[in-house]
Amino acid sequence: MIPSQQDVQQAFERVVSHVHQTPVLTSRLLDELSGASIFFKCENFQKMGAFKMRGAINAILQLPQADRAKGVVTHSSGNFAQAVSLAAKNLGIPAHIVMPNNAPQVKKDAVISYGGIIYESEATIAARQTMASQIQDKTGATFLHPSNDIDVILGQGTAAIELLQKHPSLQCIITPVGGGGLLAGSALAAKYFGPSVNVYGGEPLNADDAYRSFHSGEIQYNSQVHTIADGLRTHLGDKNFPIIKTLVTDIIRVEEKEIIAAMKLLWERLKIIIEPSCAVPFAALLKDKKTFAGKKVGIVLSGGNVDLTSLPF
Repeated sequence: MIPSQQDVQQAFERVVSHVHQTPVLTSRLLDELSGASIFFKCENFQKMGAFKMRGAINAILQLPQADRAKGVVTHSSGNFAQAVSLAAKNLGIPAHIVMPNNAPQVKKDAVISYGGIIYESEATIAARQTMASQIQDKTGATFLHPSNDIDVILGQGTAAIELLQKHPSLQCIITPVGGGGLLAGSALAAKYFGPSVNVYGGEPLNADDAYRSFHSGEIQYNSQVHTIADGLRTHLGDKNFPIIKTLVTDIIRVEEKEIIAAMKLLWERLKIIIEPSCAVPFAALLKDKKTFAGKKVGIVLSGGNVDLTSLPF
């Protein structure tokens, strides 16, 4: 079932006072290089450094007060772990974060700095889910999925609503796609606030389950993923896939060298820090210039939580 316009509007009204209204940047040089007029929605400037703050805060605010008081639990080694930790801290409730034991220390430190309580598990999805379930049983905390949760999806879509409010003449929006929450949320935003806007996903060729799912009509999985875009190594779910299948125009795959080149170009020309996953939609535009030629294109720069000690350039 596709959420209604009222659902989308209410999510926007719910989160607006809890998140940054992030800036939109442009570059004449990048426009000339791409052949399009690009408007970059800079969620790398969001609280905790990524768009996922939006979904986390919306989902927690939707919980009944009695459930909220018991806290929330999620499993994540990346931005959602940080988002849930900060959102919970801001609302004065506990956040239980299951992280794989091979998660980088810099990410663990970030979660701790935002008040999250870390539980280390084996580095498999099954182990993470099992531990999260055990925490739920012990604490009564509510589980939040990073991307396959309608309230999370609606929260993620608020970035695209802001972008469309500021630039209502956009013709296309491109976002990265990994778990599918941002792409699905952005597609809902476009449906109700920019109905003539075509929405696209950008995805690494080395983790192209969303592309295969979109074109086959059934959720596909990756047996292996080897991509620098670490935030896009997850797969779609039964909540976001129907939205993507119905409302998204297409998903464009890009190679690793194209992701790195796009990331470097954005660092150089926009003078901002973005993570590899964040560069994927821009790489998709550069790869498929014909589709976007002469059009006004919004790109959601999803986050800027990058390990500065291991840059790819």
